[in-house]
Amino acid sequence: MKLRVTSTGMLAVALVGVIAAVPGSTAAAPAGPAAPAPSATTTVTVAASADTFVAADAPTRNHGTADHLTVDRTPAKIAYLSFVLSGLTAPVTRATLRLHTRDTANAASPAGGKVAAVTGTGWSESATTYRNRPAVAATALATVGPVSRNRWYDLDVTAAVVRDGTVSLAVLPTHDDSTYFDSRDLPGLAPRLVVTTTAPSTTVDPVLLAAGDIADCASAGDEATAALLDTLDGTIAAIGDTAYLEGTAEQFARCYAPSWGRHRSRTRPAVGNHEYRTPGAAPYFAYFGAAAGEPGKGYYSYDLGQWHVVVLNSNCTIVSCAAGSAQERWLRADLAADTSSCTLAYWHHPLFTSATNHSGATATRPLYQALYDDRADLVLTGHNHNYERFAPLDPQGRLDTGRGMRQFVVGMGGASHYPFGAVHPHSEARNATAYGILRLTLRSGGYDWLFVPEAGQSYTDAGSAACRS
Repeated sequence: MKLRVTSTGMLAVALVGVIAAVPGSTAAAPAGPAAPAPSATTTVTVAASADTFVAADAPTRNHGTADHLTVDRTPAKIAYLSFVLSGLTAPVTRATLRLHTRDTANAASPAGGKVAAVTGTGWSESATTYRNRPAVAATALATVGPVSRNRWYDLDVTAAVVRDGTVSLAVLPTHDDSTYFDSRDLPGLAPRLVVTTTAPSTTVDPVLLAAGDIADCASAGDEATAALLDTLDGTIAAIGDTAYLEGTAEQFARCYAPSWGRHRSRTRPAVGNHEYRTPGAAPYFAYFGAAAGEPGKGYYSYDLGQWHVVVLNSNCTIVSCAAGSAQERWLRADLAADTSSCTLAYWHHPLFTSATNHSGATATRPLYQALYDDRADLVLTGHNHNYERFAPLDPQGRLDTGRGMRQFVVGMGGASHYPFGAVHPHSEARNATAYGILRLTLRSGGYDWLFVPEAGQSYTDAGSAACRS
């Protein structure tokens, strides 16, 4: 339960990328960083398992046995490198590609090229040519800059490395002058990937990973977001419409289980409208069991660190959300009994939205009001298949930086994308093209948010705020 103001007193690559907070993101005043936890750092160096280059002026020739890698713009020459990582047991905090220039006079160049992730698959050292070369990501990971002969050059490729597996990179030209790097045929000078991992202490702040509108057998989006979950620790908030289109037992087994289902043991779901296309949302409650709350209700609460988390049922024509309803009375009693310093809630239908497919679900306003009266901090929703962050708002949608709650719409779990229409006056961030996960770090007295996009997408949104204590 939150402390309240009274009248007598006041209380004051082809792999998933590691996404960093974006400078300039709109954010409320931070609550201050948590004390750093002890960590264990390990660095491993891996030599290239394959490398070659391709040349436009020899389009069918393979250069896999060459002792050098040539990069040039006219005629085009592109180098390809592959590294196999295994045994990584902690998050990657730094990955550096090291390239060595040839010890020849012509190895120097005003520009050594740029490095990008290889998005095409199936290339090999012995068969790749310019004609069948794999595709490369449009966005560069790093730029080499001017190079001299017989020197090592270190390039930050952290965004392409997050876990065990094969990492494929390409060095593309940026200048009409050849650059020559040593290949893996010269072991002491072979390209190498230096990977640093850092294992945090077990006393780190809890993390909530949120998205809704998830698994449709006709979409590969849920596989993309499930791949993110494979790399992210934390409790998972599946915010409704988990298995399309009717939430049947067969759709849970065939569409949800192969992707997000592999994280079922750490998932705390909220029920959506598509689950109720099957009477009573019975397969949903059967699939998630006790983690979904009591069948016929679908609302419950739990704690994460110093945060209290409330999960509500926003299918208000089935389980009433009205003031005085069983759900609303339960919510107020649950909040009154709680002594946590920070509170968040999530349910499927957003009260506020700028999307065109579904307008704001005004029937949820009494639930929002109860949370607002208790000085709760966050509301997470889905239903519209996009991402949207709002400024702190009161139950009428008015800006309230003193005690308003910040609502996120996180319907980017993988089913499809919905467009935006007229933008809500207090909408602060929006995206309708990237599937992804909202990662919330629940600190003592505050929280940090980060939208982590699927592999191949660059959109992100990050910030910090204090709790409304």
